[in-house]
Amino acid sequence: MINRMILNQTSYFGAGAVASIVDEIKKRGFSKALVVTDKDLIKFHVADKVTSLLDKAGLAYEIFSDVKANPSVNVVKQGVAAFKAAGADYLIAIGGGSPTDTSKAIGIIINNPEFADVVSLEGCAATSRPCVPIIAIPTTAGTAAEVTINYVITDEEKKRKFVCVDPHDIPVIAVIDPEMMSSMPKGLTAATGMDALTHAIEGYITKAAWELTDMMHLKAIEIISRSLRGAVNNTPEGRDGMALGQYIAGMGFSNVGLGIVHSMAHSLGGFYNTPHGIANAVLLPYVMEYNAPATGEKYREIARAMGVANVDAMSTEEARKAAVDAVRKLSVDVGIPQKMRELPSVKEEDLPALAEMSFADVCTGGNPRDTSVADILEIYRNAF
Repeated sequence: MINRMILNQTSYFGAGAVASIVDEIKKRGFSKALVVTDKDLIKFHVADKVTSLLDKAGLAYEIFSDVKANPSVNVVKQGVAAFKAAGADYLIAIGGGSPTDTSKAIGIIINNPEFADVVSLEGCAATSRPCVPIIAIPTTAGTAAEVTINYVITDEEKKRKFVCVDPHDIPVIAVIDPEMMSSMPKGLTAATGMDALTHAIEGYITKAAWELTDMMHLKAIEIISRSLRGAVNNTPEGRDGMALGQYIAGMGFSNVGLGIVHSMAHSLGGFYNTPHGIANAVLLPYVMEYNAPATGEKYREIARAMGVANVDAMSTEEARKAAVDAVRKLSVDVGIPQKMRELPSVKEEDLPALAEMSFADVCTGGNPRDTSVADILEIYRNAF
């Protein structure tokens, strides 16, 4: 069997790492950036930490700040137009997964204009050219979009999210600077952190997992489990740990895929605009229970990585329960809702439609246990 690994070209880690972009821009001969971000990051001066560096160095840029959570087809089209109007030759994405996903779509379409409708990028589109260069600077510790070959766009007309998987979209530079994440409120820190844990756990048990990605995912589970509570309380150690842990998870899952936690979360996001991290966090323990019979001894290692004591003395079933219980406890500790009915707008009568949509999601194929619409519907009902 042949396994493939794709990572971004260059990454910088640590407090103050964002200053590294100036030398990288000059070395690479970039002329003008389109800075892709959202209005809140402008309003609260988070984006200023980057643009002030550009100003000081005399580097040209224009700002596109119309990105919203769960970026839509129309937002991508607006971004493509803004890139062309600016005369830019590279992108700087500042924010969570939404600005980076938007940048990936913009960058792909600029160099592959036959995909200008955006929706044709769904799945593994046959793009022929790498996207324009992207410098990704995350302000949340969760999506790892800066190191993945995936991005997610919302088709608002059809009330659905679609996943794009393309080696041509990966940023050339990633800057993982915990100081860029320090202004995240508690709720967002918790949600994005549980998103990262979901990446690590789903990546570890997915059908395509192998030794190299197992190593990454187990280390990510360990780091996230010991760091997330501190990050929610805004401790430097917690922020540093989450910044690194989410990136390591991204290195792994980008190369082996995910499972039905993400399929089901994508449906919630497309249908109700539910924040992705919250959707993953609520669903994760229920899907773990469903998947347990298809995971061998892997839940024992998840429990161990999460700090559960005496796992070697447990039976397989006990170890599996311990892993799920550890995930639930972390989720409760950081304030995540435990049932879908606690989420805004979610209606029980919509569950059959959500199940159909989830089964069709690209992530479903990677789930360790073969599933069906009926099985997914039952998980939704248990989670509701």
